[in-house]
Amino acid sequence: MALSHSPTIHERQFTVAPKSGGNPEGKGVNGFLADWRATQPRDTVAKPQRQVLAEMFTSMLILSSSFKYRPVAGRPNYLYWMNGQWSLSLVGPDEWSDERRAAFAGTCTLQPDMTWTIAPCAELVNKAAVAAAIRRYFRGFADMLDTELTLEEVLPFYAGGLPYFQRLHANALSRSLRASVVRGQQTAIRCRDWREQLPEQSSELLAHGGRG
Repeated sequence: MALSHSPTIHERQFTVAPKSGGNPEGKGVNGFLADWRATQPRDTVAKPQRQVLAEMFTSMLILSSSFKYRPVAGRPNYLYWMNGQWSLSLVGPDEWSDERRAAFAGTCTLQPDMTWTIAPCAELVNKAAVAAAIRRYFRGFADMLDTELTLEEVLPFYAGGLPYFQRLHANALSRSLRASVVRGQQTAIRCRDWREQLPEQSSELLAHGGRG
């Protein structure tokens, strides 16, 4: 008998849902096709397992945040933890109040292959609330991988619980990681085996995901 449990952050925000014929955001067909083309992953390559996990963790963390614009590859974005939620902004911490600067987690960059990287804030270790939020997300990410499914089967190809741009980029991320996994001949690896490659600390994934 399956045990009931409270949904994790990943289950709440990255639940895969049946595709709908409607478009609740009111995006026209031409607008959607333009956005779809703009988020086509480019330059996908085979990657080591730790890099795949780092980019998946980092990207899903960013896409769980609140934002209402279409991110552009190569342009810096800034991630904040405020009022119990993640927020992505084009406004850097030096342009905000002291409260906003204290909530700053790192500078995020969308890559041409539609994965995300984070350059963590230099003072992150001293920001208890921000660091704790990242650790909680990391634990939820590890729990998501505690399954016999393959990585491709848990990727958020259609994350029905996300707003338009987040959902669009979640699909782009999934296409990108699937292409890397196929190129790396990693399609048959179970999520629990991927999970064994996770470091003990979320900060190691952020650093790796930042390619720094």
